[in-house]
Amino acid sequence: MALLTVFGAVRSVPLFAQVAKELRVAAATDLQPVMPAFAAAYEKKTGVKLVVSFGSSGTLATQILNGAPVDVFLGADFTFPEKIVAAGLTDMKAPTPYAKGALVLWARKDSPLQPISLEKIEGSEMQSLAIADELHAPYGRAAIAALQKLKVYEKVKARLVTAENVGQAGQFAESGNAQAGLISLTLASSAHFKEVGTYVLVPTVTYPEIRQCAVVLKTDRKVEGQKFLDWMLSAEVQGHLKDFGLAPVR
Repeated sequence: MALLTVFGAVRSVPLFAQVAKELRVAAATDLQPVMPAFAAAYEKKTGVKLVVSFGSSGTLATQILNGAPVDVFLGADFTFPEKIVAAGLTDMKAPTPYAKGALVLWARKDSPLQPISLEKIEGSEMQSLAIADELHAPYGRAAIAALQKLKVYEKVKARLVTAENVGQAGQFAESGNAQAGLISLTLASSAHFKEVGTYVLVPTVTYPEIRQCAVVLKTDRKVEGQKFLDWMLSAEVQGHLKDFGLAPVR
């Protein structure tokens, strides 16, 4: 569902007031199904075009620390954006939470694991389970924590298929390279994943809160970057995050 549809009519800036501006946004992979709609809505409202790149939070943070040209970093947790703060690359004293994420177990509709349930994780029919790399991706860290809390990690660790990020974990499960995947609700809620598969929520008590945070970098576009982050935190956006598999922070 597009943001423009969810939000209804979005006031666009008059043509004479529009300035050709771009904002470079590095976004965690769980936002891949969401950002095209966000970008369309924000450009229509402000005239600012979002140029978005995706990757695991850890990979993006490393790229930024190595000098990648980024104006806003939308991480999937607090830890990796905090590295940007600690390096002095932002005027912010701490990362700003913009959404809360959720972990799900997803499998194709034609999978022998259907109907999908958490109990299937430790069953003999579960031959492979895709998860994101816990060292680079907060959703991978959440997946390991959940498996440990559910007391099934030792039983399934040999069957885990580790992906670079949560988006790739979803691709592994969708393509058949893994029978199922522990992925983000944002991915599972996307039109394609809903069409070809089903999911169940992993209880939030089994993993640390996925508090997704952002930082605005000290670039010549930091004013525009802060305006975009303010928009992300506005009631206009926060009130509709649930439509995209995220929960509001305020």
